[in-house]
Amino acid sequence: MPGTLKTYKARGIVLNSLKYGDSAMVVHLLTDALGRQSYMVQGVRSSRGRGSKLALFQPMFALEFEGLTSSRQQMHRFREVQSGIVLQRMPFDVRRSTIALFMAEVLYRLVKESEPDSQLFDFVWESIGALDSMEEGVANFHLWFLVNLSRFLGFYPGNEYMPGAWFDACEGSYTVQKPPHATVMTPENARLMNDFVECDVRCLAEIGLNRTQRSAFLEALLAYYGYHLDAIHAVQSVRILQEVF
Repeated sequence: MPGTLKTYKARGIVLNSLKYGDSAMVVHLLTDALGRQSYMVQGVRSSRGRGSKLALFQPMFALEFEGLTSSRQQMHRFREVQSGIVLQRMPFDVRRSTIALFMAEVLYRLVKESEPDSQLFDFVWESIGALDSMEEGVANFHLWFLVNLSRFLGFYPGNEYMPGAWFDACEGSYTVQKPPHATVMTPENARLMNDFVECDVRCLAEIGLNRTQRSAFLEALLAYYGYHLDAIHAVQSVRILQEVF
């Protein structure tokens, strides 16, 4: 007997895609309706589907779709799928596409829940639009994204910044005295943490960083993430990010 079929409408963000057989792929999405889900896409690598379907499933592409579930199949499928945000720059600009690859891998490694989180989803969806449309400050975007993503992962800075303070990554708080352990941000990086907390994404160019400062703060952020979520160490696109920025 055929399984029970159910349809639903949702928005999704592409985190990862894997080839499956000769003409299919498995796509991992962060969705607004069902949290993180996996989708089987048939015919995506066929001559008929190459020009339409394959282009939709790039890292951090935003989708609107009608999903299909079956009681006899573990993975969901698409009944209809289309672009949810018409991207003008991200697919064609190496800086933006590199950041998108990093964002997608971070979310793929860290977000495992199959329960919807509307605040997290809206933050990521709006971040895609911001990255695509921003005129200046692109080189700082991945730092802003990591700082503000921590709000939804449970370890956002927990107190007010004080000038000259250190940032205790274990406690997730600013402190005027240097903590007696190594998992700490220097006063310079603690100030940057606060700058990215307070900065509107449209004003990232106002945070003036050179390549060395940007790299040092990224390393500090990754150490902060690593203390709370070990899976961040599996993110491979960090190396590409550091080459570009």
